[in-house]
Amino acid sequence: MSKSKSDSADKVRIVAAMSGGVDSSVSTALLVEAGFDVIGVTMRLGSLDKMDVETDKPNCISPDVIDDARRVAMKLGIPFYAVNYEEQFRQNVIDYFVKEYLSGRTPNPCVVCNREVKFGKLLSLAANLEADYIATGHYAKIEQNRDTGRYILKKGVDSRKDQSYFLFALTQKQLSQSRMPLGGYTKNQVREIARKYKLRSAEKMESQELCFIEDGNYRRFLKDCATDNIPDGDIVDEDGIVLGKHHGLPFYTVGQRRGLGIATGTPLYVTEVNVTDNTIIVGEAASLLRDSLRVERMNLVGVETLTAPINALVKIRSKDEGAPAKITPLSETEAEVKFDQPRRAVTPGQAAVFYDGDIVIGGGWIK
Repeated sequence: MSKSKSDSADKVRIVAAMSGGVDSSVSTALLVEAGFDVIGVTMRLGSLDKMDVETDKPNCISPDVIDDARRVAMKLGIPFYAVNYEEQFRQNVIDYFVKEYLSGRTPNPCVVCNREVKFGKLLSLAANLEADYIATGHYAKIEQNRDTGRYILKKGVDSRKDQSYFLFALTQKQLSQSRMPLGGYTKNQVREIARKYKLRSAEKMESQELCFIEDGNYRRFLKDCATDNIPDGDIVDEDGIVLGKHHGLPFYTVGQRRGLGIATGTPLYVTEVNVTDNTIIVGEAASLLRDSLRVERMNLVGVETLTAPINALVKIRSKDEGAPAKITPLSETEAEVKFDQPRRAVTPGQAAVFYDGDIVIGGGWIK
């Protein structure tokens, strides 16, 4: 069955990701209102935290969440499916999450989940359903540069909810086949739309940061997941003097102050997680400042290649406002970022994302 790829809603089929929350519910409702042929889908994802009573297997998407999404789909009059991506989620997200922490890095599972599962597996499902696009409730925008034909990722208008940082790793193919209806709305406007449609998700609380750790205790989660015991080790200062003991490298991250269990006259922070000798290095606040970093596995969105240094605003964590920097390409997949002013707590394993105004130039993983 041939389908139009234009922006016209006529005969265009879209698979809408539905989590049961207000954002995905309103995103789906807007597509239905615009006249698209919409199919709602909830992805069942895997976790060690919540057991599915029917299969006795891990499942972090509870029956209540699936029921909430199904009820919204029924109200909107669209088909609905719940698909099991437990194994894919475990392999691509949970295993990565655990491995990064055990390697002394601080992971960003949402970025990986978006690329590999939400915009990876879901696009494969969309192809099987003869759909043209997938749609999500992300607060970001996708546009196409008419001069170059390249798909552009932009910040959402609600700066408090903007999720473009978590989407920097998406490929051109993924962007070309995706829609994000909420990019032009604020969270308050989205809730008002949900009330207009009388959706049960209108007053629903925000979802937790990590969907696969129900109680938010990632330390317990890592202990449950680790195949070997996580050894204790020394906490040392920058001169190598032992100040105390740590309870396992995965439980500490650069910039951390609380939970060190050491008493000195000056506040100390984790400045490095050293896997080689199983030590946590601490120092004063000034020791957290870095004027540069390197990224690997760089993905470019707004431009096809970087052949010369560019100036951009660089965010080193999702809630970061960003800071001016010069980005110098070292290869197709690596670059050096030199900040105009030193940044605090540059953390290996996190993402550094480059912006030109509202446009995502690209990003990479901090080495």
